Amino acid sequence: MSERSALERRIRAWLILFVVCLVLSGITAFPLVSELRWSNALIDNIWLQRVGEGLDRADADYPFLLYGTDWLAFAHLVIAVFFYGVYRDPVRNIWIVEAGMIACAGVVPLALICGPIRGIPFWWSVIDISFGVFGVIPLLVLRRMIKRLEAETAATS
Repeated sequence: MSERSALERRIRAWLILFVVCLVLSGITAFPLVSELRWSNALIDNIWLQRVGEGLDRADADYPFLLYGTDWLAFAHLVIAVFFYGVYRDPVRNIWIVEAGMIACAGVVPLALICGPIRGIPFWWSVIDISFGVFGVIPLLVLRRMIKRLEAETAATS
């Protein structure tokens, strides 16, 4: 196997890992009410109980509010679709990886600004921030490998 094809295989493996995590993160936003009931049955945490009560109440009295989390889930799925461009042509579509990195960086100020405004405990904002921090890791690896692939392609042309 040539160096180029091995690099392409590694790029695709990292890409698939990232997309699977993105999709899983998104689809968990659909069943929030049942997820919180399940979590509260397993974990005794005051904040999770409060969130669960809020979701139960919203679901019973204002179910249209949960439509916002449906759109959140949908947005994750749509973003995942864009990464198909990277799968097809990593060098040409590296901008998608870079846009994903910017989005991951944007999680930090969003959590630090909106969290306190919405009454979210700081430790929960740290959990939210971790999605951006851990999300950017495979994207950084992907970007580095795509740059190597680009250099190798230029050298052989």
